[in-house]
Amino acid sequence: MQYPEIEKLVEKGLTELGLVDMYLTDCRIRGNKVEIFLDSDDGVSFLKCQKLSRWIEAVFDENKTFGDSYTLEVSSAGVGSPLKQLRQFPKNIGRIIDITYGTGQQVKGTLTAVDGNIIHVQYETKVKEGKKNKKISVTEQIKFEEIIESKIKISFN
Repeated sequence: MQYPEIEKLVEKGLTELGLVDMYLTDCRIRGNKVEIFLDSDDGVSFLKCQKLSRWIEAVFDENKTFGDSYTLEVSSAGVGSPLKQLRQFPKNIGRIIDITYGTGQQVKGTLTAVDGNIIHVQYETKVKEGKKNKKISVTEQIKFEEIIESKIKISFN
């Protein structure tokens, strides 16, 4: 996401419309197509997206930001989309997460806690105990700033 003008516009729209539980997770511009992806502490609804879309569209049209011919899509970040904001992690506690961080280390396990900017992921690993392998539970603590990519894994159990 490298569109500071769009980011500021979305933040202004969310504030003016009273949608303070929502926040921008990504923005893509390809030619004349503008895609804005949102998340929320309380869930992203079609009506909220529609409300923001109409507000942004009015600003684009007034300023001729993309001329007369453009496509604007405002939607939820969607299941399987990478978590990009620290604010997205707490609502996913208890779910399976796959994180790449640091210099390429990877961990997949259960997101158990978020403490400030520290993400806690619990997983099982095998250790040798004498001649036998024993499973133990390990909790990895990862600084949010070190995360390269993180995705919630969908489970159909």
